[in-house]
Amino acid sequence: MTTVQKCISAKGSKIYSVSSTDTVHNALQLMRDNRIRSVMVIDSKKLVGIISQGDCAIKVLLPGKNAASTVVASVMTTNPLTVTFENTLSECMAIMDLKRIRHLPVVNNGDVAGLISIGDIVKTLMSDQDSQIKFLEIYIRGH
Repeated sequence: MTTVQKCISAKGSKIYSVSSTDTVHNALQLMRDNRIRSVMVIDSKKLVGIISQGDCAIKVLLPGKNAASTVVASVMTTNPLTVTFENTLSECMAIMDLKRIRHLPVVNNGDVAGLISIGDIVKTLMSDQDSQIKFLEIYIRGH
């Protein structure tokens, strides 16, 4: 079974975050500038929430609020579900499917270690399958 640790190793563990007192505008700029769809909300090195583009659209833009004056704390998802390096990607997909979410923060020994998305999981699983296919082709050919 492929684990979260392999997925994080493949994609990198760069952490994109904002604080709960930042504005939604700042969170959206961070997402835009890094071509990501959600960021973790970290206060004093502690994960307190997660905010996605969807949260911003539904909770700020649709009601006509001003993103430049709305603070992240008012629209973020608090106490987000998290996974550890030891969780399997199958477990992560099951969580994402059940809870209808696309991102899971990764926590290792109480510290934020990264964020995985459904896309990261699919890429890792496809890479694993590709490697397995190549191995089987070599085995069949006898090389």
